[in-house]
Amino acid sequence: MQIDHIPLAHLFGRRKLTPRLARLAQVSLFGQLSPGELDIVDGLLHQREYLADEVIFDAGEEGQALYIVLDGEVEVHRPDGNGNAAERIATLGPGSFFGDLALLDNLPRTAQARASRPALLAVFFRADFMTLMDTHARIASKIALQLAREMGRRIRQSQFGGGADGRPAWDRHL
Repeated sequence: MQIDHIPLAHLFGRRKLTPRLARLAQVSLFGQLSPGELDIVDGLLHQREYLADEVIFDAGEEGQALYIVLDGEVEVHRPDGNGNAAERIATLGPGSFFGDLALLDNLPRTAQARASRPALLAVFFRADFMTLMDTHARIASKIALQLAREMGRRIRQSQFGGGADGRPAWDRHL
C-alpha cells in the first residue's frame, strides 16, 4: 500500500498570521522564516514601550539584546569625545532593527538609542537567541545567516555609498 505525502497545510489549512506576526515577517531578519518558525521566535520576543525621548540604551552599556521597531521611531547617536550623545547616525522606523551585535558578543554598546517619539519595540535577548540555538538550530541558523547578510550589506554600503534606494545602510539598520 502506497501513501502519498500530503502537506499538513492541505489537511489543516494555511496558518494565518496575526497582525504582530505579519509585522515581524516584514523584518528582513525574519524574512526567511515560515509562519510556524516565526511563531516560535515570537514566543521568545519581549515587547517594550518607550516614551518620546526615553533612552533605550546608552553607549558603554553591555549589549544584551537586539531591538526591532514595531511602531514609532528611534534615533541612534554616536557619543562625542566626552561621552555625550552627539552625532545622529540613524533614524529608524517600523521594520528596522538595531543593536544586533549584542546577539553575538558581550562588548559594550558603541552608541545611544533613544525613542524620538513613542515607540513599541520587540526585544530579542541574547540568552533567548542562545536557547533558540539549542532548541531550534535550523531557525537560529536562518536568523544568523540573515544577520550576517545585513552586516555585510552595511559594511559594503558604508564603504561604497548608498543602497539601491540611495540611502546609506546606516539609515536603515544599525
